[in-house]
Amino acid sequence: MRDRAVTAGHEFTFGIEEEYFLVDPQSRNAAARVPRAFLKACRKRMGAVIAPELLQSQIEVASPILHSCSHARETMVGLRRGLSDVAQAMGYRLLAAGTHPMAAWTEQRSTEKPRYERLMDDFQIVGRRNLFCGLHVHVAVPASEDRVRLMNRAMRWLPLFLALSTSSPFWNRHNTGLLSYRQAAYDEWPRTGIPDYFEDESDYAGFAERLVRAGAILDASYLWWAIRPALRYPTLELRIADCCTELDDALALAALYRCLIRMLIRRPEIGTVWRGATRRIIDENRWRAKRHGIEAGFIDERDGGVKPAVEWLEQLRTLVAEDARVLGCEASIRRLGTIVARGTSAHVQLAHYAQLRELGASRVEALRGVVDQLVETTVPTVAAHDAVALA
Repeated sequence: MRDRAVTAGHEFTFGIEEEYFLVDPQSRNAAARVPRAFLKACRKRMGAVIAPELLQSQIEVASPILHSCSHARETMVGLRRGLSDVAQAMGYRLLAAGTHPMAAWTEQRSTEKPRYERLMDDFQIVGRRNLFCGLHVHVAVPASEDRVRLMNRAMRWLPLFLALSTSSPFWNRHNTGLLSYRQAAYDEWPRTGIPDYFEDESDYAGFAERLVRAGAILDASYLWWAIRPALRYPTLELRIADCCTELDDALALAALYRCLIRMLIRRPEIGTVWRGATRRIIDENRWRAKRHGIEAGFIDERDGGVKPAVEWLEQLRTLVAEDARVLGCEASIRRLGTIVARGTSAHVQLAHYAQLRELGASRVEALRGVVDQLVETTVPTVAAHDAVALA
């Protein structure tokens, strides 16, 4: 073990991207048609951090560069509240989850934007079905580090981030039986899921360039894997997580990922072994996270044993304890225990749906109740924000 000077001198700034649904408050369905005036109003209030998504019923926020957990909380609380205010003023509500429980993909309309029009033309029904929202976290990597080698070492932990974020148990008004249907459906797209092994950034860039020459992609931003070196930023981007309904869950995952990256750079001996079956075992654990979330048992490649996801979490929390202290992430990391005790958004949604059904609600009525619960939880209240900030 050795601490590198570059680790001590690097701030590990980060960024958070969240995708949300816009909801019709009367029908509780996703708002299929959204006027351009909505995006204009959002940008007038919050600037260019607000962006459209592939479908009109979705909207994205991309934070500025964040320097600390407190900075992240203040920024993301402001963005969620601001976006919600504009949405309500224009007759919509904001919903944070991997899927919308009631939305039907056949009713959606794509956003009029050249990139999205190309995607729809290229991917057809796969693009039209892309009614999913995720959480992406960027962490700045020191210039001396090879991001692809770092990506290889971080990959075994990806299923844990999915397990902690699951929020997509419903699809097209049905209980899918999965806690992250988003990840299952996203596998329809090419160049998604767990990346293959690449030797380094040069090897990765060569692969991307080969696809560009073949006309498969325009650039490396069309490699939509669960983790990737960002094209425009000097960051390693986590993409596997569902959008978290509760903001503090998202902030906890961002803090854990930030600490993971710092720990891997600080301890270069960790995660260096890659065998022929490594990617397949990671992908098997990803399936288990899709199906069972934080209650999954993950395969440990080193001994072939199966250990509960919560044990993987405790192992990782131990590994990053020093990094959490140095980066000031300890309070956010403690929030992970709340997720385990309470369950993820998927657990909360399923429990609320079951309760409403037991009380006599029809399937559609119960789903409307789930939508109401999601909308209510998406926007942090002043009291909830203050309580967490003091923790």
